[in-house]
Amino acid sequence: MSDYTVVIPARHASTRLPGKPLLDIVGKPMIQRVYEQAVQSQAKSVLVATDDERIADVVRQFGGDCIMTRADHESGTDRLQQVVSDLGLSNDAIVVNVQGDEPLIPPAVIDQVAGDLEKNTVFSAATLCEEIESNEDFLNPNIVKLVKDPLGKAIYFSRAPIPWPRNQFAITNDTLPDDFTAYRHIGIYAYRVELLNQFVQWPTGQLESWECLEQLRVLENNRLIHVSLACEKVPGGVDTKQDFESVCQILKQSPA
Repeated sequence: MSDYTVVIPARHASTRLPGKPLLDIVGKPMIQRVYEQAVQSQAKSVLVATDDERIADVVRQFGGDCIMTRADHESGTDRLQQVVSDLGLSNDAIVVNVQGDEPLIPPAVIDQVAGDLEKNTVFSAATLCEEIESNEDFLNPNIVKLVKDPLGKAIYFSRAPIPWPRNQFAITNDTLPDDFTAYRHIGIYAYRVELLNQFVQWPTGQLESWECLEQLRVLENNRLIHVSLACEKVPGGVDTKQDFESVCQILKQSPA
């Protein structure tokens, strides 16, 4: 499909990596790396949404499209809703939120999540996941886990290791059981504009507050999120200095 819009929220403030969107990744700022991946998708348009003129200037310099947003948004989803409102998008329009710290995101998964939402009309949003392969990742609170039903409906998202293989871990939690499957959430979303307009009117839920995961507000308000296994391997985003160094190493070995 091609009738959807990609929005890349980008903030200069970051607790662990200040100025993250402008970090130099093998000769290009990170926001440019993300933008260049996104424009290879079938989206009809790609926009960076930011409240910082430094980021906006860099986007314009490399020829990207940018839209300015307010600085007081509490979440990336709030910022996204301002964008769809300013653009005057219809309630049934589909918008894909590509995180501004995913410089290696494959264009195919952007198309996949938009297509998933278009096909699954009872869902208000769609996202992706992949299987967790190591015990270290399963126990890492920086890696968001999810549980879904056999039809792809998201049941819960958590920073905690879920589901918990009780019998195996009662013996040892050094390795994952052979017959066990856990999923890493990939932080890309497709939304119907109608959901975004509702999202900003809902108060922050208790689960969202505890986990610091915005998607839980959607589940707490009884809206459905579709989840598929990503069609391609998606490297993790850049949340820490270690993540940043890993991405740089990948691009040095196989420059984009």
